[in-house]
Amino acid sequence: MITLSGIRKTFNAGKPNQIAALNNIDLQIAAGEYVVIIGSNGSGKSTLLNLVAGNLRPDQGTINIDGNNVTRLPEYNRSKWVARIFQNPLLGTASELSTIDNFRLAALRTQSKGLSIGKTAQFKDYVRERIAALNMGLENKLEQPIGTLSGGQRQALTLLMSVMDTCKVLLLDEPTAALDPRSAENVLKIADELISQYKLTAILVTHNLKDAVNYGSRLIQMDEGNIIKDIRGTEKYTLKQTQLYEWFT
Repeated sequence: MITLSGIRKTFNAGKPNQIAALNNIDLQIAAGEYVVIIGSNGSGKSTLLNLVAGNLRPDQGTINIDGNNVTRLPEYNRSKWVARIFQNPLLGTASELSTIDNFRLAALRTQSKGLSIGKTAQFKDYVRERIAALNMGLENKLEQPIGTLSGGQRQALTLLMSVMDTCKVLLLDEPTAALDPRSAENVLKIADELISQYKLTAILVTHNLKDAVNYGSRLIQMDEGNIIKDIRGTEKYTLKQTQLYEWFT
């Protein structure tokens, strides 16, 4: 589903503060894989996610998604394949619009905005049913401005909105960093269920080692722009949190 070949990315090239963010990265992620990426600050994990998302371009190498060369495609042109959940819940929704209007926009994500999916009774019922499945009591707040909801509530709704239209790849960019522990746990459980239900290919970037152990089918550790560990299968499922701590000592 995702193939990165010979990817290099350098910031501030030729200057005293030059940073080699990614060094000749080769990475293949199969359809349906749920990859968790960990690493210290500056390890390259966020740069890698931004390259897949399309808001950064590599200096060298190619990026393919679902058999399509997207190396030079900007972020908005990748929306037919890729949805992204940001660290800041404010970035995933339009605060001043109601919940139902946010879902309406999400349903049009890959379509011409000249088309319209009206807020019909059928559409409202569909959205209400989807939201009710979260068990957060938000299904009766469809007309409430989404900006009045908590960060955890907005992040949960953003996850639902990510699969309102075509989506094959879900990028989770430290989605719980700004949330309290209970909300963070709930958001990751919802993400896990959606990934499984829709058979999505997913990448989760996180600093939380507990989450790195509990979620995903594959674990990658990055350091100084390189992939230094790549664990999957039985080895991934039997990992202990204490082992991950040892990776950073």
